[in-house]
Amino acid sequence: MMALCMSSGAVTVTLFLNSFTLAWMHSVEKIRWEEQWRIEGNSLHVISASVRGSGAGMEPPLDSIFKEGAWHYTPHVPPQKELRLAHSPFTQEYELCFDGRCTPLNDFFLTLPQIDTIVLEACER
Repeated sequence: MMALCMSSGAVTVTLFLNSFTLAWMHSVEKIRWEEQWRIEGNSLHVISASVRGSGAGMEPPLDSIFKEGAWHYTPHVPPQKELRLAHSPFTQEYELCFDGRCTPLNDFFLTLPQIDTIVLEACER
């Protein structure tokens, strides 16, 4: 069974799911971004994305559609083996959303260094 593995240092957390949303707040503009991901084989595939506004270095792509208060688009990104996300006191935490709720990534770990990298990847369990 394919799953999502999240790791920080020697700690790995496994979530049995086929898809998820990764959400975060732009560090300067304070505008929410969301990306919908699907696990296929040993890769992560971004399916769609949305941003609730525009600003410094975050203009939505030309093929974006504005609906329900956000710009929606399909990122043209190849499948990824892993996502490397910064954990830092200088920005708001990434959120992982599935089953109708969003949870800060640091809530999945008992402890995290103040500055760290959290790696998301498809895994088989």
